[in-house]
Amino acid sequence: MLRVGVIGAGKWGSNHIRVLQELQSEGMCELVGYSDRDKNKAFGCQYYESYKELLRFVDAISIAVPTDMHYEVAKDCLLAGKHVLVEKPITLNSKEAEELIKISERENLILASGYIYRFNPAILKLKERMREFGIIHNITMRYIHSHKPPRKDSGVIFNLASHLFDILLFLIGIPKKLVCMKTNYISEEREDSAVILADYGDFYASLEVSWLHPLKRRDAWIIASERKVYVDFLEQRMVEHFIEVRQDETINRGFAEVKIEKKEPLKEELKHFIECVERGKEPVNDAFSAYIVTKLCEIALKSVNGMMEVRI
Repeated sequence: MLRVGVIGAGKWGSNHIRVLQELQSEGMCELVGYSDRDKNKAFGCQYYESYKELLRFVDAISIAVPTDMHYEVAKDCLLAGKHVLVEKPITLNSKEAEELIKISERENLILASGYIYRFNPAILKLKERMREFGIIHNITMRYIHSHKPPRKDSGVIFNLASHLFDILLFLIGIPKKLVCMKTNYISEEREDSAVILADYGDFYASLEVSWLHPLKRRDAWIIASERKVYVDFLEQRMVEHFIEVRQDETINRGFAEVKIEKKEPLKEELKHFIECVERGKEPVNDAFSAYIVTKLCEIALKSVNGMMEVRI
């Protein structure tokens, strides 16, 4: 049975521990323990003060430390011969992401990144049905909420827009150009809101990200020739509107909600990671895709003064 550990037991890392405990009870893995700077947390499993000590007893590791620590911790784990799932974004620097990929390939290790929406049933249903929508005219996406306090390891582009970039990458591929507008009301170092326009040549995708917004929304509209489709990532809902807009008329044939079986994406992601390690499979949330997302975040931050071509 695969022996797994968790590094980082904050808000999201504690979810990794909870889900791995569930998978352990289902006979899928053994949760060896966790490592965190806070010694006073209690999760009903072994605590290791040093994550390097934890690495002695595991085959694979899930990393949920602050973003600015991803590279250092993931590199240590890979060099110790451990399969790695590191939370998103894989790194804050694309060159560091490239280095992690090279190490994982050299050591024949699985390296995945926690782009959880690839395991969201609503996104999977959207990917399945995209060809039915006709010609895409535009896409709008939101990832907004109020964050108390705002994060100190990255701004909204790496922290929130990275999810939207990955969803676009998963659904339709890499954009040709990007342009971004951002605000820095709270911190000069980390942007707190941004709007990004991704140019795909024949259509565009508009991305809104913010941790200043009173509403919590993770959703998208896909406006296409045959259907206009709304997807709520949080509620795992999808509604198709059968509206055709012509030059001389608009034909409205109503709408229908698509049946979706709800699942916990994190559990699906961790089950997939365990399966990939045990069977030597390439993960759906692969490291190269994570590298591309980091590159897109870098380009977005650089494109504040004008549209930039995307070169991967």
